[in-house]
Amino acid sequence: MFGRFLELAIATTDIAASVQFYERLGFTQLITSDAWSHRYGVLTDGRIHIGLHERDMPSPALTFVLPGLRAARDRLLASQFEPQYERFGEEQLHQLRLRDPGGTAVMLLEARTFSPGYAGGRASLCGYFLHLGLPQPDFARARDFWERGGFVALSELEQPYFHLPLTSDGLNLGFHRRRLLDVPALVFECDDPRRQRATLAERNIPLSDELPRGLDASLATAIEAPEGTLLWCLRSDA
Repeated sequence: MFGRFLELAIATTDIAASVQFYERLGFTQLITSDAWSHRYGVLTDGRIHIGLHERDMPSPALTFVLPGLRAARDRLLASQFEPQYERFGEEQLHQLRLRDPGGTAVMLLEARTFSPGYAGGRASLCGYFLHLGLPQPDFARARDFWERGGFVALSELEQPYFHLPLTSDGLNLGFHRRRLLDVPALVFECDDPRRQRATLAERNIPLSDELPRGLDASLATAIEAPEGTLLWCLRSDA
């Protein structure tokens, strides 16, 4: 229903600092189009694409490409999706924005805004990307929203922290309770958090203490990007 996942769009006031930060973590910058008038960059580890936007916008926003967006609008309305914002014009990139029950923005675009080419294959210093963690006050309502959007919910998991996983062709999600953490987080899997922290220290990448509440700190690493994005790196057998 939502189309193909494009990027996790994130607002930043200093795109140069954010780009340099992700590159230090091992992400690769991709070639972008001139679809946006503001400064814009995309970085990837091969599994997650992070779109950095130097403008004021709902952030983060899960962005999907849905060709024929104007015609698809009627299908979205019929499926009980209420647009919060929409823009359709002859000389404009068609856009439509929704909000999930937890407040996360979902942006649908008519076309791609960057080249899909990526010659990498090596994980970043964060490890293997697992899912985007989203705080949800009501798992049932959020599950209904995302399943209508094309995701498939799996069974709830207790480890490495309590969450409800959802899967799709382009992106996996994990719902967590707000009492665990009240903001979204990019969740990765790593083999050895202690060695990982040493490598990050060598590259002068500061750590954060914003880990899932109750999780043994020795089993995980938390990193905060300059624009505020939280990255969790959890030991693979945690």
